[in-house]
Amino acid sequence: MKPPIYEPKGAAREYGDLALNIYTGCPHNCYYCFAPAVLHKTREAFSTNVQPRQGIVEAVKKQLDKEQIAGKLIHLCFTCDPYPVGVDTSATREIIKLLKATRNHVQILTKGGRLAERDFDLLDGNDRFGVTYCGYDTYSFFDNPEPNAAGPSERLLTMHAARLRGIRTWVSFEPVLRAEDVLDALKNRIHPDTDVKIGKLNYHPSAINWARFGERAEEICISRGLRYYIKDSLRAEMEKEP
Repeated sequence: MKPPIYEPKGAAREYGDLALNIYTGCPHNCYYCFAPAVLHKTREAFSTNVQPRQGIVEAVKKQLDKEQIAGKLIHLCFTCDPYPVGVDTSATREIIKLLKATRNHVQILTKGGRLAERDFDLLDGNDRFGVTYCGYDTYSFFDNPEPNAAGPSERLLTMHAARLRGIRTWVSFEPVLRAEDVLDALKNRIHPDTDVKIGKLNYHPSAINWARFGERAEEICISRGLRYYIKDSLRAEMEKEP
């Protein structure tokens, strides 16, 4: 196995210093997911028989010891979820322990909902707990864009629970699927202490006017005093000539 902790490249660099992917795939089966293409897997292969990468905990420990990695913000995860629903996630807890023992800071991004609460005892105010919210609070059985993930409202409740424990929290509004739902969440459902990142839907068609959406989202963030970051691809749409 190559050293599992790595420097993100391209758009992923907008998230942190270093990153780590714990699992072989993700069972959430989100229709917009980019990871199968990145890993050269079919969507079916990526979303079935998900398990920790072989030897991942030992490989992380070895790399931390060898490279003396310390004081870094390490993102969990890009090509998987650190709390995949229906999967044994004990590897996530063991890796967080290793990262914290070496004075690193953990940045989590998950759709696993309350599964993540198990590990809140390992996190502190130097860590960041984040959830993805795309603007799909309600849907029918047939149009669920994230069919096997925890529901969006459960994710937001889990994030609020983390904040109450003194953990820094953030929301990834990416990809935006329903603009009005996201704008409503920015107005009414996000605590001012919570950071937000906002990004457009890429690689799939959308009827959203991205320039207008981005402008409205930024106006709300400014008016509420939210700490926000607009992803480069959305910012580019906002800066296009009308």
